[in-house]
Amino acid sequence: MNSIENNATDYVIGVDFGTNSVRSIVVDAHTGEEMSSSEFAFPRWNEGKYCNASENIFRQHPLDHIEGLTQSIQGALKKVSREVVDKVRAISVATTGSTPIAVDQNGTPLSMLPKFEHNPNAMFFLWKDHSAIKEASEINEHAKNFQTDYLKYVGGTYSSEWFWAKLLHVLRKDTEVKEACCSWVEHSDWIPFLLTGGDNVQDIKRNVCVAGHKALWAEEFGGLPPEEFLATLDPLLAGFKKKLFHTIYTSDQAAGRLSSKWADLLGLSTDVLVGIGAMDAHMGAVGGQIEPYYLSKVMGTSTCDMMVVPTSEMENILVNGICGQVNGSIIPGMTGMEAGQSAFGDIYSWFRELISWPLEKLVPKSTIVDAETAQALINEIKNNILMELGQEAARIPIDENTELSLDWMNGRRTPDANQLVKGAIQNINLGTDAIRMYRSLIEATCFGSKCIVERFREEGIPIKGIIALGGVAQKSPLVVQMMADILGMPIKLNRSEQTCALGAAMFAATVAGIYPKVEDAMAQMGSGFGKEFIPDMHKHELYLKRFDKYKALGSFVDRTLINHEIAI
Repeated sequence: MNSIENNATDYVIGVDFGTNSVRSIVVDAHTGEEMSSSEFAFPRWNEGKYCNASENIFRQHPLDHIEGLTQSIQGALKKVSREVVDKVRAISVATTGSTPIAVDQNGTPLSMLPKFEHNPNAMFFLWKDHSAIKEASEINEHAKNFQTDYLKYVGGTYSSEWFWAKLLHVLRKDTEVKEACCSWVEHSDWIPFLLTGGDNVQDIKRNVCVAGHKALWAEEFGGLPPEEFLATLDPLLAGFKKKLFHTIYTSDQAAGRLSSKWADLLGLSTDVLVGIGAMDAHMGAVGGQIEPYYLSKVMGTSTCDMMVVPTSEMENILVNGICGQVNGSIIPGMTGMEAGQSAFGDIYSWFRELISWPLEKLVPKSTIVDAETAQALINEIKNNILMELGQEAARIPIDENTELSLDWMNGRRTPDANQLVKGAIQNINLGTDAIRMYRSLIEATCFGSKCIVERFREEGIPIKGIIALGGVAQKSPLVVQMMADILGMPIKLNRSEQTCALGAAMFAATVAGIYPKVEDAMAQMGSGFGKEFIPDMHKHELYLKRFDKYKALGSFVDRTLINHEIAI
């Protein structure tokens, strides 16, 4: 299977840029053994800078990413021998997406320039930034005016989380950024460009993953939507297509070699190859050993539900209401499909912060303990809140008429993207406590997952099984078991705790020529599966009644929104 002798030793680095931090792992390219890892939390992001959650504004400064890239790779390499360092062959990167930024002619993010260093509009628009809801709505209406359906490969609905909506929003919002913007670049394309020492924006190699799922790139259209579509959407977009890209690449290809600057900084050779990037969940699906017709659920702050199908079997099939179907976006030679939920673990974190208010505000004022002890106590309690709540929630029997929640706290990604909808909680009374509330939130996120499964099936895509990946899947057996009970399907848990970084490492090994294709890397480097969560079919029948109520609540919220818009 390997393209070089089995007794050879080669190592690769996989980098995973998450929402709150970046993780780098050094991996044996032949066995998949994780030799070391290092994580770096984004300091500015974790201080809440450049964000306003109430207005759905979530921006990240590129310095967070540069510092994180440097320190996480350095940290991982410090934990291995010099011999291992000398045998690192390639680096590949997975990032959140759609997370674009405005850059100058050199490909430098505008917020790296003194004039824009504190301007959020010159920073990365994080995937969860929904400030472009108006622009997304306009794109959806505008698309109806064309005989060609430019939204056909993104499920029929364009989202405020994506490339064009965010670009149009910033062009309208900030004249100075508009005038300085020489291109609009996704995070997963910019990091490989940075590592290879790029200094011309036209040299940035764009990956098919984010281009197809977020930027409306399609072979059928000859690439990006035509000038007529963009210029008539808004004159601000007239001619902007020339600033973007024509060619796209799959992640088994190289973006170039490590520049001398980065080689010196990291202590690596300039012979190290840098792979084409991709979105974290797509590489995570590879790291989690995705199989055709298996739904791979990457469960983190949000969920991304990934599926691959041989391209030949997708002829004339368009899946309505998902986040896109793109040839080669996950595995070259297969059609990659993406769905997901805009908030998943984020909902649990929100609830933890909500009930932690007394800790944050009252404990530090206590005269019983000093400030340092108080903060340590707060951190310890907050770190254990969800685990304790989960243990208690697991003991609550299913009741058809108890508290019911809707998981649209950050809008709805799938089915049928709509970032205007909101979350809801009903059936609360004076007997409702934190445990019951938390249980209803977990149930809601699992019901949201069931809606996605049902949509695939309604659109003619069978689901042979479920694979669970990501931090929530690893840390919360309650969530995974409840999901299995609600779906009425077994769920396989991949053993790897770093599936996105491991997927990046698998692509790095393929880029280095250690494997002829990424499927071979998956087979050789994969961690395999551990626990399988078997559904309780008695509970499943009870949950089906609850699910009907969940859908009714969702329909009510949708109708309320429509009526509100009509009234306005």
